[in-house]
Amino acid sequence: MGVGPSPTPRPGFVDPAVRDEFPGLRLCWVTVPGHRASSPPELVRRLRDLSNRYRGGGVVAMRTKPVPQAFRAFFRQIGLDPDVHRIPSEEAAVARLVQGGFRSVDRVADACLIALIETGVPVWALDAEQVAQDTLGIRVADDPAPGSLVVGDGDGVVCVLFEQPVPTAAVGPRTRQVTFFAVAVDGVPEIHVEEALWCAADLLAG
Repeated sequence: MGVGPSPTPRPGFVDPAVRDEFPGLRLCWVTVPGHRASSPPELVRRLRDLSNRYRGGGVVAMRTKPVPQAFRAFFRQIGLDPDVHRIPSEEAAVARLVQGGFRSVDRVADACLIALIETGVPVWALDAEQVAQDTLGIRVADDPAPGSLVVGDGDGVVCVLFEQPVPTAAVGPRTRQVTFFAVAVDGVPEIHVEEALWCAADLLAG
């Protein structure tokens, strides 16, 4: 589906104090041309095919797999009960059960969702012109939630970790370059992170 070689994911910054407390926590990103638009039929079909793979028993079985287990363990480390605040892959799977299928939103959102479903690694999208990609990384917040972990750049906070980007950084109608970023934790192999970003970038380019 992709066109040309996949872009090379780049590592983001992790504050040394955060790295010391949470070894293995990391962020990678990649920037590609793209904009928000309705998904083409082949992307919608892919979501439909993926929906057929996720049924009640499969959602429960997800918790026994290494990547979801790693994210669940990390959530506990930062004080979140993963049975209440679900990890991204489980949140998507539960939404599929409630909605009866994975719902298409737009090409960018669908690319993030498919990358998450395929790899278990969460991916978010930013308007590349609204963020300083070279300074993108994970740090402790001073504001608006002091002490919490956030993704930010040199200009400010992009999002609270594992939450959606703030409106000023999110993909919008005028976006022409998209920065995808993935967050991984201890126990998640690097190849899964790269695959998630390649998947999202290829789906947007395709």
